[in-house]
Amino acid sequence: MPAGGVRLEGDLTVPRETIGTVVFAHGSGSGRFSPRNRYVAAELVRGGLATLLMDLLTSAEEAIDRRTAHLRFDIRLLSKRVIAAIDWLEADEQVGSLHVGCFGASTGAAAALVAAAERPRKVRAVVSRGGRPDLAGEALRRVTSPTLLIVGSRDTEVLRLNQEAQALLAGESRLEIVPGATHLFEEPGTLEQVSELARDWFVRHVREVDV
Repeated sequence: MPAGGVRLEGDLTVPRETIGTVVFAHGSGSGRFSPRNRYVAAELVRGGLATLLMDLLTSAEEAIDRRTAHLRFDIRLLSKRVIAAIDWLEADEQVGSLHVGCFGASTGAAAALVAAAERPRKVRAVVSRGGRPDLAGEALRRVTSPTLLIVGSRDTEVLRLNQEAQALLAGESRLEIVPGATHLFEEPGTLEQVSELARDWFVRHVREVDV
């Protein structure tokens, strides 16, 4: 898909009966092949949600980022590409008329929240997994989309940052703390909890129709 002068690669999965689409915003050097995000995406598809897993960086940019680790923190760049994906989906004959949710992990959570602030009529829900919503800055005050923040109980510093960011969100929000989980939710059963929480949040909010 085109995004600000570059072309990005992604995987769009559309179930037979679709109630909405979730765009995944990866962060911290991750991409569309992230096993954790693909696990969550599979659960969302089973819940009737289309999913778009995309690389927010080109292959050349990823090579640079592996050396410098700075592009993964360029929230302005990442958010512009999430917005480009949301706009691109509107032209898709399968899902173009559906509402969108954004799922963000790590620094991708900030990009997802900025995108929600910029596309409030299209983005109907946001879920952050172990995210850094604080990096969205002043955009937090413009996020009216219902937002679910999921953090592991043992990820103490990120938990603090999520609590501070939640206080700035303009719309409905919930902070869900997964007991015993660390930043990557590698502990048995924790990623399953993330998937179920995300699925229920998106199904509840993304399927809502305009009155």
